[in-house]
Amino acid sequence: MPLRFTLRQLEYLVAVGEAGSIAVAAERVNVSSPSISAAIAQLEQEFGLQLFIRRHAQGLALTQGGRQFAAEARAVLAAAGRLSDLANSITGQVRGRVALGCLVTFAQMVLPRVRRSFCDLHPDVEFQQFELDQAEIFAGLRAARLDVALTYELDIPPDLSFVPLLRLAPHAVLPFGHPLAGCGFVTPADLAPLPMILLDLPFSTDYFLDLFRPTGVRPKIVERTRDLGVVRSMVANGFGYSIANIRPASAAAPDGTPLSFVPLRGPEPLALGLVLAEGAQSALTIRAFVEHCRATVTEATLPGLVIGGG
Repeated sequence: MPLRFTLRQLEYLVAVGEAGSIAVAAERVNVSSPSISAAIAQLEQEFGLQLFIRRHAQGLALTQGGRQFAAEARAVLAAAGRLSDLANSITGQVRGRVALGCLVTFAQMVLPRVRRSFCDLHPDVEFQQFELDQAEIFAGLRAARLDVALTYELDIPPDLSFVPLLRLAPHAVLPFGHPLAGCGFVTPADLAPLPMILLDLPFSTDYFLDLFRPTGVRPKIVERTRDLGVVRSMVANGFGYSIANIRPASAAAPDGTPLSFVPLRGPEPLALGLVLAEGAQSALTIRAFVEHCRATVTEATLPGLVIGGG
């Protein structure tokens, strides 16, 4: 009997089941919402099974049968992935699809260049990229929505592995012409009395606040935002200072207003690297990407950034 479904349909089913929303699932798998709706309807029709309860205000929820169906769909997709990995290993070819996550705070500065250089070497690899916060990266790896992610070594859980690439020292981000901007370095105690613009993202917030704890001082937070561009523009326009571990070579905020960066003395550098789920490097394509990042995510090969220092 011919198969009555496609792997793509199963992928969409799993995505909707995890997201609880067709719109969110469509964004995650980078297709249109009508395509996902059609795939779900075809699966329900072919198997004579209602997979979801549709609740207008609360999105979609898997039925009891749908939960069992989705669990088997995940197993089928995992088996299909192992077949692809086996074929790559046998042929020695780097190909297939890679779902790559990147921490939103530095994605624009690192991700496109790394992806471009890898795709030039391995044109048969199809990428899906996602700019996420740290909590979303961990969830995506655990749910197999991501294969690998570029991020900082911030509270990496024991069921995930971290491959360090760079160590980045923190800098104070100050308005151009600020009295501290001409210093060779500043300390958390120097910054504590000043108004702080906090990049308020999961795990990142705790990291920035922990920089002050060893000195017994607390930062004076006056604004919180989840957008790094907003942080820089707020600082550049004199609303406070902020802290960053990576910065563009162009010392200007998104609105063009100049900024100053001063090394922050005291805190240890923070590692930037790759996070992977257990066993991910058994796949040839993922191993190739890890090795490519080892070679290319370096101070020498990212000339558009000012890295480390202090």
